[in-house]
Amino acid sequence: MKIGIIGAGNIGANAARLFVKAGHLVTISNSRGGDTLNELVEELGDNAQSANVEAAVDFGDVVFISIPLGKYQSLPTNGFNGKIVIDSNNYYPDRDGFIEELDNGSTTSSELLAAHLPGARVVKGFNTIWFEHLRTLGNTDLPLADRRAIFIAGDDTEAKAVVAGLIEDIGFAAVDTGFLSEGGRSQQPDSLIYNKNLTAVEAADLIRYESLQD
Repeated sequence: MKIGIIGAGNIGANAARLFVKAGHLVTISNSRGGDTLNELVEELGDNAQSANVEAAVDFGDVVFISIPLGKYQSLPTNGFNGKIVIDSNNYYPDRDGFIEELDNGSTTSSELLAAHLPGARVVKGFNTIWFEHLRTLGNTDLPLADRRAIFIAGDDTEAKAVVAGLIEDIGFAAVDTGFLSEGGRSQQPDSLIYNKNLTAVEAADLIRYESLQD
């Protein structure tokens, strides 16, 4: 599969490494331009290239976004129609500034992103895992039930299935938290499942427990 990545920080760069290792093709970009990623691309090998953001969007069957949430409006709005978009962003007011719609609970960060990207099939994912765990804990030799969980949420069932497959390709297990509205809230920082090192079975049990408390 072809994956365009926007953002080459700890999550974006490690996701690129894992996707390439799993046999996928990657085009990675950042706000400073593709030339700043030459060292990373050399490390990744022949299945990776760098480009500007627009080219990464155009390249990907899936577009993986890993930028500070406060900069989401800097993303181009063209080119996303029909694309599966993995949203790994989190809202940190100290970094991103205060966003009224998130502070008053009227929406979620992923719904904000979806509104900014017309036609995008947004799936929340990779936002609850510490980058060191992403880098080190994937294990394709384990059965899915025993793998480290990566939580996902989304309104498009088919898009979630594709993202779940990518998660399995890199040695983790996808655990579905529901639609963007509910799942986006349950995956946000300081939530019960945020940054927890859980197997797929443990994660599913925790989600069931959380739902019973609501």
